[in-house]
Amino acid sequence: MFIRKRKAKQNKMLNHNRILVGRIVAPQGIRGEVRVQSFAQNTTDFKSLPVFSDKFTSEDFKFVRIVPNSSVIIAKINGINDRNAAETLRGTDLFVARDTLPQLKEGEYYQADLIGFDVVRGGNKIGLVDGFQNYGAGDIIELDSGEMVSFIGATVDTENKVIILRY
Repeated sequence: MFIRKRKAKQNKMLNHNRILVGRIVAPQGIRGEVRVQSFAQNTTDFKSLPVFSDKFTSEDFKFVRIVPNSSVIIAKINGINDRNAAETLRGTDLFVARDTLPQLKEGEYYQADLIGFDVVRGGNKIGLVDGFQNYGAGDIIELDSGEMVSFIGATVDTENKVIILRY
């Protein structure tokens, strides 16, 4: 599993013991299910992830199904039994504990680990990584200045904590 997408304010990422893996974006149906935007590389990872939030524990979260051809999954949360209750969870960030993630292979990283890295374009530092966004066309680095730049084709130097942009 590789957590590739991330959308959160930097203050939510200061706790490196939890990794953002998704966000509840809407209710689904009338029985309290919710639509979750997955930030995991593979949506089926939610079947085994011990997902929690500031509003419920991992024991309360249950993967239901994947929305075909999408990064959205449907989930059920214990105690949420109708659409109105599900609506109150809209915008809730979902996390996993860092120590539950698999060990990475050489050269792999979680994007959450890149927060604070220098970003360089054409030999010039243009900012620090504040976060990542993905609107469907590829990952975008959000800089501390608020500027957004494409992550596509970038080179990540984890040893020197630098991301070198191709463009």
